[in-house]
Amino acid sequence: MSKQTPLYQAHLDSGAKMGPFAGYDMPLYYGEGVMAEHEWVREHAGIFDVSHMGQVILSGENAMAFLERITPSSFGKLPDGRAKYTVMTNDKGGIVDDLIVTRMASDQFFAVINAGCKDKDIAWMREHLPSGVDMQVLDDRALVALQGDSAESVMRDLFGMDLSEIPYMWLIEASLHDGTDVYVSRLGYTGEDGFEISVPADKARALWDKLLSHDKVKPIGLAARDSLRLEMGYCLYGHDIDDTTSPVEAGLGWVMGKENTGFIGAGHVLGHKEDGVDRQRVGIRLTEKGVAREGVDILDAQSMEKIGTLTSGGFSPSLKGGVGQGYVQTDKAESGTKVFVNVRGRNIAAEVADMPFIPARTKSMKKKAA
Repeated sequence: MSKQTPLYQAHLDSGAKMGPFAGYDMPLYYGEGVMAEHEWVREHAGIFDVSHMGQVILSGENAMAFLERITPSSFGKLPDGRAKYTVMTNDKGGIVDDLIVTRMASDQFFAVINAGCKDKDIAWMREHLPSGVDMQVLDDRALVALQGDSAESVMRDLFGMDLSEIPYMWLIEASLHDGTDVYVSRLGYTGEDGFEISVPADKARALWDKLLSHDKVKPIGLAARDSLRLEMGYCLYGHDIDDTTSPVEAGLGWVMGKENTGFIGAGHVLGHKEDGVDRQRVGIRLTEKGVAREGVDILDAQSMEKIGTLTSGGFSPSLKGGVGQGYVQTDKAESGTKVFVNVRGRNIAAEVADMPFIPARTKSMKKKAA
């Protein structure tokens, strides 16, 4: 039987089409449909129920050393409040999961892990948990994402929060209009400015309804969340990365800290970084009409031989065409390389493309552009 988030009834009340995802019954889309939801986030702001994801607090004198053991990242220079995207690696250098870790204090870290990997991740952490580290799984909290260009003004209008000086990838502790204490992180999975709000489960519905009272906010389902993340070239665990994929193959070598050489699977991952890899994750943009989805073959445009496989794919509402990502031979990974994708026996022209497919509009990007 599928589990339900604290916002399950709210989705039904909003007319959501529900479906199974990561063991939960989740909203796939609402009345206006996926395309309209995608475009609303790009133009205004949408709210997503991401309460199915895992929230964990790691604390104790060895908490940082523990994180630098299970991930290839370094956390020593991270200021309190700063969030970092990273991955956990296994003994062979494969990715156990990708996650966001925020340093809350010198001996306390807040981690958000993927819903589909939640039980596995928690078991992996417990298996490697050393003395001097306490791990608290926050099963009593929900998580709501507010994403879009209007997100900052919505938080100001509804809650009186001036978040204009909070940078991208940063967390603050705050109180809502009713006194509810929350964690507000400026980050997301859409490429837009926005926030993820960790809230006690019994206060989630009040927060959801308050956000929906703003005329710039609409509820958004998982289908549009996927098309939004695909346009940004973000990885989806179990598809674009998994326990057989190293961070270097996935183009995530940038998460590795120069000082951290003692993480699990370091021999394999550092070897990939030094010697190179046979395959690389790349963006694929279709140059003729069509949509290619996960599992289709990527063919060399000259020899018509298979050079890779698409791991995610779909229609980009922003570009009005098909996009995807996948793995190809390293010598075919240069942007602009002509390829075909084979969709049910039909070869559709495409090319290797840089990701993101459209420019990110997160807070840091806005500041840089200004």
